[in-house]
Amino acid sequence: MYKIVKKRILNPTVTLMEIEAPAVARKAEPGQFIILRVDENGERIPLTVADFDREKGTVTIIFQIVGATTEKLNHKQENEYITDFVGPLGKATNTDGLKKVAIVGGGVGSAIAYPVAKKLYGLGCDVTAITGFRNKDLVILEDEFKAASNKFVLMTDDGSKGEKGLVTDALKKLIDSGEEFDEVITIGPLVMMKFVCALTKEYGIKTVASMNPIMVDGTGMCGGCRLSVGGKTVFACVDGPEFDGHEIDFDEAIKRSSIYAPFERKRHEDTCNLFKGVKG
Repeated sequence: MYKIVKKRILNPTVTLMEIEAPAVARKAEPGQFIILRVDENGERIPLTVADFDREKGTVTIIFQIVGATTEKLNHKQENEYITDFVGPLGKATNTDGLKKVAIVGGGVGSAIAYPVAKKLYGLGCDVTAITGFRNKDLVILEDEFKAASNKFVLMTDDGSKGEKGLVTDALKKLIDSGEEFDEVITIGPLVMMKFVCALTKEYGIKTVASMNPIMVDGTGMCGGCRLSVGGKTVFACVDGPEFDGHEIDFDEAIKRSSIYAPFERKRHEDTCNLFKGVKG
């Protein structure tokens, strides 16, 4: 059993939890993920490591409430327990030799981008962080990014906070102004990453994209995270989750990821109704 030592609501659909898991915290690195089960009868879901504290023996996860399991998890409170918390899994982000990097996060994907920015900044890398959200009510980790970057640019679609526009607008503006990046790391919705990678390809800037959003069971057995990279078939959970963004077939990945959406919505609705019945 793994204790929830901290719970923080980041916005109406995104929650942060700090879990007591010393063995995982000891080995965790940015870019990796864990697999958890809320209870004995629960499904296994992969969630990216958003932060970790080796001294406290805790690992932070940030999740969006989209299906039955995340709905159940969100009903857990501080000092309660979840059944399983396994990891770290996946390959860690490669930070070797990077001197100047742009990290581009979108929506809840910013939670995955943050630990990468934090590590690179701690290593002395010049970090530019760009995060994008639909509106001010959905912004997360603003203070954390400011503390882990040399330059932070916040974008919202409607201009209700930060600058109005897309993350690609901010990135293009920086590149056109003369900023030269060793690498761009992008994490967020598939469509966003597709256009970030298309932009950086025009400028010849190496780009790494996290395909964490398409992972389902985290072991490769379900096939849900299968994708084409450089014409070869790979699995995001066992071969990644990070790949060369210029070689990913994003159109194929976007099409496959949509297959599970109706099922997730139905399970989420059923679980919400179950909790309503318990409260009643």
